Amino acid sequence: MKKLKIISLSLLALIASSLNATQIIKLSPSAEDMTPVVRQALENTNDKDLKIILEKGTYKFRPDYAFEKYCTITNHGNGLKRIAFYLEGFNSVEIEGNGSELIFHGQMAPFQFIDCREIKAHNLSIDWDIPFTFVGEVVAVNEEEGWREIMPYREGFSWEVKKDVLYFPNVDGFNYQYLGSTLPFDKKEKRVVHGGLDQHSRPTKVVELPNGNLKIYEHMKHFPPVGSVLNSKGDRHNDRYAPAFQVKYSENVTFDNLVVHHALGMGYLFERTDGIKITNSGVYLNEPTQRVVSSTADATHFANCKGEVLIENCRFENMLDDGTNVHGTYVMVDEVINAKTVRVELMHFEQLGFKFAEAGDVMWFIHAPDVERQSEGTVAKVNTINERYIELTFESKLPAKIKAGDMLENKTWNPEFTMRGCTIRDHRARNVIIKSPLKTVIEDNNFSSMMSSVLLRGESFFWYESGVVEDVLIRNNTFEYCAYNGKDHAILKITPRLGKTFDQTQLYDKNIRFVNNTIKSFDNLVVWADRVDGLLIEGNTIEKDPTQGKALCPDNALFEFINSKDVVIKNNSFKGELPQVIKADKASMKTLEDDESIK
Repeated sequence: MKKLKIISLSLLALIASSLNATQIIKLSPSAEDMTPVVRQALENTNDKDLKIILEKGTYKFRPDYAFEKYCTITNHGNGLKRIAFYLEGFNSVEIEGNGSELIFHGQMAPFQFIDCREIKAHNLSIDWDIPFTFVGEVVAVNEEEGWREIMPYREGFSWEVKKDVLYFPNVDGFNYQYLGSTLPFDKKEKRVVHGGLDQHSRPTKVVELPNGNLKIYEHMKHFPPVGSVLNSKGDRHNDRYAPAFQVKYSENVTFDNLVVHHALGMGYLFERTDGIKITNSGVYLNEPTQRVVSSTADATHFANCKGEVLIENCRFENMLDDGTNVHGTYVMVDEVINAKTVRVELMHFEQLGFKFAEAGDVMWFIHAPDVERQSEGTVAKVNTINERYIELTFESKLPAKIKAGDMLENKTWNPEFTMRGCTIRDHRARNVIIKSPLKTVIEDNNFSSMMSSVLLRGESFFWYESGVVEDVLIRNNTFEYCAYNGKDHAILKITPRLGKTFDQTQLYDKNIRFVNNTIKSFDNLVVWADRVDGLLIEGNTIEKDPTQGKALCPDNALFEFINSKDVVIKNNSFKGELPQVIKADKASMKTLEDDESIK
């Protein structure tokens, strides 16, 4: 047993002890800026097992003296990041928050766990003193002249107008280049207005009026309704600084009772991590507040993870993107170097620097125009050329037909995924996006979505997020007030998005069961399935509820199928004015089974 180690700091008493090979750091919130305190404590650790205990209280963090490192963060912007808790290379690391509140200021990454074998974090919340959003109530619009008058929120927000330009968040000299992604929210419900659309806003002029309101000049395709609350989150290349919790190249992660009230990106992001549990946690607003946005991107996101991933009894609200996104990565073949070596390219600007493969990983080869996973190969060596290009050398010869424009997908790094007992609502985009070929269960959740509630969409286009699902069970969920975006969406939407070089008619996703769910919706479309091989829709209770709002797509059927195979519909019930039940093309009708229980 090692002797007690004591670190003395001028700002607080911090005790670090190594007991049974675990070094313990105890923190108390006695400093105005806890960043240098935490940094010094972490720099004095010398064991591979660490426990950090926070005495209950409010801890404030500023970026001035934070640890700084160049970071590649998938689905965020790469660059130099200021990190409060940088935890790399531990056999085990545990954080006990004891109900503490961590308040961040400016551009900061709260937690990064890199290459750790076991991670536990419990009982704390994360927020920002000043959110990186601009919010104001719409008091007038003039579509013909192209302006909207906004009563901007001031308390707790930061912005200024100079020379006809609106600058926000106006924190430590940082401002977005323009308003960027802008959404109208219902003031009372704090969710996107019925039929609301996300728009890219770049005003030509902003004038501060004598009454303190702002007159924003810009011809918009869709003007926001008067009385709505507009939220803007900045330009796309700067509006995702870092997630609240980032985990890379790690194993055995347990997050329990962690809450993110605001984040400069995603709430929880995992890359190439094996085994993840998020329980009793959330991403949602800290009440009372005038804010309408929690995290500025997804609540949870899993890129090329494996093992079992569980999200249970969690609450995700008011994010500016999906509740969860589970996916792999497609890379494009740039050049065949020799019989065993190929150079591949990471295709999306927020994938740059992503660790796509390591020696020992098994790859699927996908040969355009065929979208199916075909032959396999095991990686022997990886040579990273730069953030965009990677050379992969295989143990055996490459397939004879491999060529530039084909894709590779990592077979080794895919998870089994379960979401159970969660509530996801009042946010932009989808509740759940799934792109894993392994067993997926989504059960006993309460969902409300702006776009489609559950989206199954592998992409060899734009995001290049793989891939084909082969075992998905969606059961016993409640879907209420879904797809209220101004575009055509469904409760369950299954549709791949493929590049032009790939066959747009080939079957893609497989073996999906949508059973025993309760759907209460103002609109018609429940399931939209495109290029599906095997879909069961059974035992669902569907109710048309016009009190939720005006039907946005009243001509849609309940179920629509495009170029699909082996679709079975049985024992579903419907309450309300019955629309057309099934719309299907000839290819789908050939094998469709319908018991006509809905008439």
